[in-house]
Amino acid sequence: DFLCISLVNGFTQLRYNLGDRTIILQTLQKVNANGNTWHSLNAGRVGNEGYLDLDGINVTQKASPGMNVLDTHTDFFVGGVSSLNLVNPMAIENEPTGFTGCIREIVINNRELNLTATDPKGGANIGDCDGTDCGYTVCKNNGTCQVENSGFSCSCPREWTGTTCEQSIYCSQNTCGSHALCIPQPSSFSYTCACTLGWTGKYCNNKIKFYIAKFVGNSYIKYTDPFYGKRDLQYSRLSLNFTTNQTEGLIAWMGKSEDEDNDFLAIGLANGTLKVVINLGERISVPLMHSKYFTCSDGKWHFTTVIQNQTCVKVYLDEELILFEDIDPQRKYTALNYGGICYFGGFEIGRKVNIVTTGLFQKEFFGKIKDVVLFQDSKKIQLMKAEGYNIHNGNSGN
Repeated sequence: DFLCISLVNGFTQLRYNLGDRTIILQTLQKVNANGNTWHSLNAGRVGNEGYLDLDGINVTQKASPGMNVLDTHTDFFVGGVSSLNLVNPMAIENEPTGFTGCIREIVINNRELNLTATDPKGGANIGDCDGTDCGYTVCKNNGTCQVENSGFSCSCPREWTGTTCEQSIYCSQNTCGSHALCIPQPSSFSYTCACTLGWTGKYCNNKIKFYIAKFVGNSYIKYTDPFYGKRDLQYSRLSLNFTTNQTEGLIAWMGKSEDEDNDFLAIGLANGTLKVVINLGERISVPLMHSKYFTCSDGKWHFTTVIQNQTCVKVYLDEELILFEDIDPQRKYTALNYGGICYFGGFEIGRKVNIVTTGLFQKEFFGKIKDVVLFQDSKKIQLMKAEGYNIHNGNSGN
């Protein structure tokens, strides 16, 4: 399997093979090769449907029956390869040669690669393309960079300020406490304070303790499992209590959620009913939905347990077995490599649930969660000791 972007006779090509055939897309227009024109390129695939977009002009290849997963367990190369033996002959039209030019802002699955001297795993014969103090993305939020004798200066758009346009004007005079993030609210020309875990109040100055976590919509908890290295990942288990009066929401996500290939176990609500999705390495298994006639959005406490025994999944709701399914009788992947990361209620501030979960869940959780247990651990997770924002004390009745 491979996915390759290359220049061919002045045109940009995308080629990929998911195991059955090579698909080739080529842009309609040529690349300007004068050496001082930046081009914007978007390329990729959804299943086996490919797309290639150069400067806003799009070429697509419609999906057809066949394989739809890219199995490549190799390094990711930019501009060239360490050895030509790594290049599949079908990946390019001519003999492989390294790229000559400048590349910046590489984003893979919504995550930007840091093109610095230290971040990549390796490389050779790479220089600085800009050569000035301005470089790429010195000025944030669409600020314009000017080279000065003393370095650089940024000219900022109307709503941003600071040396590198990094601060919203709505937050420039904020009174959020030291345990808070300032979140600009342009529509009301104001801001709100997002409180770190263990703090609450308008300005996040009030310390709290809780064993029931209350989620108010822009909340999340990120827990790192200290025992991950000792887990038997072929036999995973997650149980918790939750209560909500909302019909949609992500309750829990075991997995790193950094890109679409990460394994995960997810529990949430869709149309008021329990929804469980598990990915063991083949993208997404079929979402497991409980009967649509039952509602979990009644404001009462519900107890759920999800057990993964290799490819067999059991889901219990209020002590009753509601789902039992073998998600892959072929047993191709049997371990839940979740990276030791568990999210509850949502993801980091600025990361939308519907985007991170590719539409599996529509929004963050509104409600309360307690008594979270991983695997067969004798102790519950101490949610207070995790990382998170905007978590309220749910111990009281409100």
